[in-house]
Amino acid sequence: METRAVAKYVRISPHKVRLVTNILVGKKVAEALGILKFTPKRAAKVVEKTIKSAVANAEQHPDVDVDNLYVKQIYADPGPILKRIRPRAVGRAYRIRKRTSHIVVILDELM
Repeated sequence: METRAVAKYVRISPHKVRLVTNILVGKKVAEALGILKFTPKRAAKVVEKTIKSAVANAEQHPDVDVDNLYVKQIYADPGPILKRIRPRAVGRAYRIRKRTSHIVVILDELM
């Protein structure tokens, strides 16, 4: 049975989150959490929290064995962009785009 968890409006760009999530697809949950524990990226902490949330969601179903869960799909979509202005020389202004992400984790049971 598939279970999912979503972390929305995370203040990390989707490109940086995808660097972490691409190595986790197809791994068992315990192995994925072990990899994230030693990944020196800021996004690893948020992805780890989202995977733990998906496991907690799976525990709500009585017929799901939590030890057999694996990461079926994980992806980071872009969220809304916060636009800021940076003053530059001669009265100009540069736009700063602070990107956000929506991280989706889908877990499934091994057959």
